[in-house]
Amino acid sequence: MNILDIIAKKRDKGKLTKEEIEFFVKGYTENSITDYQAAALVMAIYINGMNEREITDLTLAMAYSGDVLDLSSLGEVVDKHSTGGVGDKITLILMPIVASLGIPVAKMSGRGLGFTGGTVDKLESIPGYITGVKVEDFIENVKKIGISLIGQTLNLAPADKKLYALRDTISCTESIPLIASSIMSKKIASGANKIVIDVTCGSGAFMKNIDEAKELARVMTKIGELAGKETKCVITDMNEPVGYAVGNTLEVIEAIEVLKGNIMPEDVKNIITELGGNMLLLANKVSSLEEGKNKILENISNGKAYNKFLELVKNQGGDISYIEDTNKFEKAKYIEPIIAEKDGKIIKLDAYTVGKMSVYLGAGRIRKEDDIDKSVGFVFNKKVGAKVTKGEILGYIHANNEDKVKELLRQEIFTIG
Repeated sequence: MNILDIIAKKRDKGKLTKEEIEFFVKGYTENSITDYQAAALVMAIYINGMNEREITDLTLAMAYSGDVLDLSSLGEVVDKHSTGGVGDKITLILMPIVASLGIPVAKMSGRGLGFTGGTVDKLESIPGYITGVKVEDFIENVKKIGISLIGQTLNLAPADKKLYALRDTISCTESIPLIASSIMSKKIASGANKIVIDVTCGSGAFMKNIDEAKELARVMTKIGELAGKETKCVITDMNEPVGYAVGNTLEVIEAIEVLKGNIMPEDVKNIITELGGNMLLLANKVSSLEEGKNKILENISNGKAYNKFLELVKNQGGDISYIEDTNKFEKAKYIEPIIAEKDGKIIKLDAYTVGKMSVYLGAGRIRKEDDIDKSVGFVFNKKVGAKVTKGEILGYIHANNEDKVKELLRQEIFTIG
């Protein structure tokens, strides 16, 4: 077996065997297969596709290319994953709720890159919160209080890390077989028994239209089934940012206010109840999705979810006084209003545009090694569909550079029709 034959087979629209896929993944991970050979195969996959069996074989080969977390000592672990977006603070809200309902939460998250935010960056906005936890302490934390949210400390799916970076450099990112295997390999390596995936769809997501999102969801569900991991995919809208806040500290504050029961943006409510209800169903904690949705909201109103979040932060070294009083968080130097220039109705608040603007302010990274400014971003007062009057404040830009504020105010953030 050699890589040239494998490349030629996929180039000519052939179906790769399990052994051929494993040979490629192992060789590329160990550097016996070069970047240019891998690029040729990835391009052939991008053009000619893969069937469900091939995608599953690729997923499993990548999942087992490095460490695989064993969470069997924790019982029935249901993981949640989002395909990414703008203002996506759902993990911060949902996972403490789920833990407060008796489902063990052992979640490793990543940092943000580009316009999509990273849960680890948001957690590290809480002074003292430690995301770099050893695996044994991670599991012990879950046994102790039912939840731990940390950074990716293990060498999980190293083959995926290499392929992900390669795909980006050869314009092969938007491929359902490659996206599905990338996501599912990391989830399988993370050790969960069951998985709920938030497949975001819209301008601020990988999947730009509903048909693509449905196909990605179908493929990932099938991979989960073939890999012996019960998987449920939920499609959510990412044409506008999730909730009202975009930016690391700003999203943490919004998440805290939701858990306290002080605010509940309608889109956040829909996402946490749909995802959370499905997590409770998979964990056999409820008999129907509707019952699950009600339990999610109930544990916000009774304070159990907020108390679990406090417990999580305290257990991982965070200063809970910031959670109890969010005014303590460091604020940006400039907080400037976005003013409606005419009467009308908001017809667009584009997630992709807002994401790019937040990166421009310093809230996101262009390269993995870039530093981020945790205090900057946006807080909106209005969303798509709202009626506005001329002179009304639609939201605020939070920035530490006055020139950047002036530049953004010259651009159309809201489209009013």
